Amino acid sequence: MSGLIAAGVLAGTGTAVADDGTTRGESGAAATVEGLKTYGEAVIRGAAGDQQVSAGLFEMSVEGGGMLQTYCVDIHTPTQTDAEYHESDWSGTSLGANEDAGRIHWILRNSYPQVNDLAALADRAGVRGELTEQDAAAGTQVAIWRYSDDVDVDAVDPQAEQLADYLEKNARDRAEPQASLTLDPPAVSGRPGELLGPVTVRTDARSVTMSPPVDAATSGVRMLDSDGLPVISAVDGTEVFFEIPEDAPEGTVQVTAQASTTVPVGRAFAAESRSQTQILAGSSTSTVSATASATWAEQGAIPAMTARKNCAEGGVDVITTNQDDEPFTFELAEREYTVKPGETRTVTVPVAEDRTYDFTVLGADGFEKRFTGMLDCRTKAAETGVDVHTLSGPSPAPVVAGSTNGVNLAATGASSAAPWIVGTAITLVVLGGAALVVTRQREAGRGN
Repeated sequence: MSGLIAAGVLAGTGTAVADDGTTRGESGAAATVEGLKTYGEAVIRGAAGDQQVSAGLFEMSVEGGGMLQTYCVDIHTPTQTDAEYHESDWSGTSLGANEDAGRIHWILRNSYPQVNDLAALADRAGVRGELTEQDAAAGTQVAIWRYSDDVDVDAVDPQAEQLADYLEKNARDRAEPQASLTLDPPAVSGRPGELLGPVTVRTDARSVTMSPPVDAATSGVRMLDSDGLPVISAVDGTEVFFEIPEDAPEGTVQVTAQASTTVPVGRAFAAESRSQTQILAGSSTSTVSATASATWAEQGAIPAMTARKNCAEGGVDVITTNQDDEPFTFELAEREYTVKPGETRTVTVPVAEDRTYDFTVLGADGFEKRFTGMLDCRTKAAETGVDVHTLSGPSPAPVVAGSTNGVNLAATGASSAAPWIVGTAITLVVLGGAALVVTRQREAGRGN
């Protein structure tokens, strides 16, 4: 998912196609949203009138074990019940094009739950009166919304509002945190009899378990470190190589890395469905994983191809590295591209916001790779010509003077018995011909 959800790992030759042709995150934590757990009330001010919503901390259960606490960064988009999320680089979400994303990271580091001494937090923020957990969560969420959605929103509780004002005023830019676990690059290729790689482990975990390809015993493929020794475990910076037997028929294998660690605060979490993007506020020790593939062939093209969402450009990057000594030519979106030997090339396919996409890359010698997913790069407030009430389901409750009973959890995406239902998905029409596909060349960067 990083820069991938980012990056779906799809490398290969011939007609073999990876089982999962999505650009979903293949690195870091995967989690399922459980709902809004600690929250207060807030009011969105707008030309159509004031709307009351709930604001606070969500909880997510991590696949493989662990819990996450998150805030949302898209106030007008609902959270689908039991939506599945994947850890993502900011570039794969609305944060990638938000110049204030670093300020949101500062807020997370300097407020609840990272600062769980509420008396000290209240004193630092100049809050008058008792600051409860609900106030702290609501005030933090409101401050985040002011930077993530550029909306006029206030907390209903005075203590929460004072905290929100303090956080907004004092927020400073802070760099994006690194992924909890990635394998870089996520795909390599070469000839039988060669060492393919290296693939470098990037993680903040103390130790990473490396699982060999499922068919390692029959294929003869081994994972080796830079000293030529078999790799069973790794640490940050470990380089891993795939040793391919000389007589191995063409094929592709995948290796999995897994670790237990706390996911860095500030990491984004994006859903595969139309469910609001989340940003991490706290993590227990959680299971994280990453995959990388190796592809080989005796002759013909042997490109390594991955994809990742690029919200700054409003599309999906298809990244191709040609490790052959001959040019590799492929067709994408009705246009033809050539990657020179030893070159890495990125083709950006424009994708309509909030639309599913499904396109296939075709190349010589039967090369075929398919990429599918959904692009969700902008907050509703940032989308021009979008009515925030077009989705089916309950709308945020109008504010009634003196009322505290109009809170609508679905307005901020909290799980409820009446979840929002996204309208019919519209299949992406990949535009070609008139140069709507933007291309650029760059050095191979982070694969995640």
